[in-house]
Amino acid sequence: MKKVKEDRFEPKIIAFMCNWCTYGAADLAGVSRLLYPPNIRPIRLMCSATASPHHILRAFQSGADGVLVGGCHIGDCHYLYGNYMTIKRITFLQELLKFIGMDGRLHLDWISSAEAPKFARVVTDFTEKIRILGPNPLFRFANLSAISDLCHAAQDAMSIEGG
Repeated sequence: MKKVKEDRFEPKIIAFMCNWCTYGAADLAGVSRLLYPPNIRPIRLMCSATASPHHILRAFQSGADGVLVGGCHIGDCHYLYGNYMTIKRITFLQELLKFIGMDGRLHLDWISSAEAPKFARVVTDFTEKIRILGPNPLFRFANLSAISDLCHAAQDAMSIEGG
């Protein structure tokens, strides 16, 4: 009897992670052998505030089904106010993504380097959420130049806003 492999959508998730906290939690989760889905592609940043709107929008434009941004808890940022800037940027981008029909695909969480179980839970929950939402809807459009124009408009708006 042959086994039939189930075709299950496996999301591609880009994870922008603060070097000092979330990346440390990911490392601790790995050495602790905690189980979480292998769907994330980690990008280590010195601070979550350096996850620019350009990079987040480019991740979606390049085919990411979801983007996770992880940083230090409020008040624990190694660069003092970085996570306050992160909140401002991510909130703006979440509203933009909601406007274009991509609500729920950008997630922000504060995970310290000692919170490996929380890291595994956040990755598992976000992966399941993206799995339910399905593939990135940007690729059903034939004209990607309109998406590019939207990305440039968002970048311009962020630079005017001072974020």
